[in-house]
Amino acid sequence: MPDADPVEAFAADVFSRACTSREALEHVTGKWSLLALSALLEAPRRFGELRRRVDGVSEKMLAQSLQTLERDGWVHREVRSAIPPHVEYRLTPAGCELAPRLLDLIGFVEDRLPAVHAAREEHDTHR
Repeated sequence: MPDADPVEAFAADVFSRACTSREALEHVTGKWSLLALSALLEAPRRFGELRRRVDGVSEKMLAQSLQTLERDGWVHREVRSAIPPHVEYRLTPAGCELAPRLLDLIGFVEDRLPAVHAAREEHDTHR
């Protein structure tokens, strides 16, 4: 009898305190990770290109986010032996499935921004 696929055998429950899906969800929904994944959906990028695309991220935060995303299997890091050598980041197949969902979330929030601003103003005037 073949071994069960470990991915299929694990039942995730993000509402359970002990479930590691919370950590994985936090990794992909963090501000810098979400933006990096979305930018990599546009095209594979070198670190500097990605940093310029994700305006405002520090080198340290981008590097940490990319390392976490690589560890979780969303991003692939490839060292290119060009002159000068450089590193290129691209989405894995799983990352290619994830990133459009994140773009949908970004689009939803951007579309609702006028209502968000109005709600904030309403809330602040009644406090």
